Amino acid sequence: MNILTYLIPISLLLGGVGLLGFIYTIRSNQYDDPEGDSRRILNDEWDDHPKP
Repeated sequence: MNILTYLIPISLLLGGVGLLGFIYTIRSNQYDDPEGDSRRILNDEWDDHPKP
């Protein structure tokens, strides 16, 4: 049972780090255009194999 005194604070710390990372991604507007990538993938303008 002594191991729980170490595991509980470590898990809370890691959860807090994950939450802070998620809040950072929201504040830096990384989720603003979720539909744009799906439309760009079907567009022929951006091709992985450029024409010579």
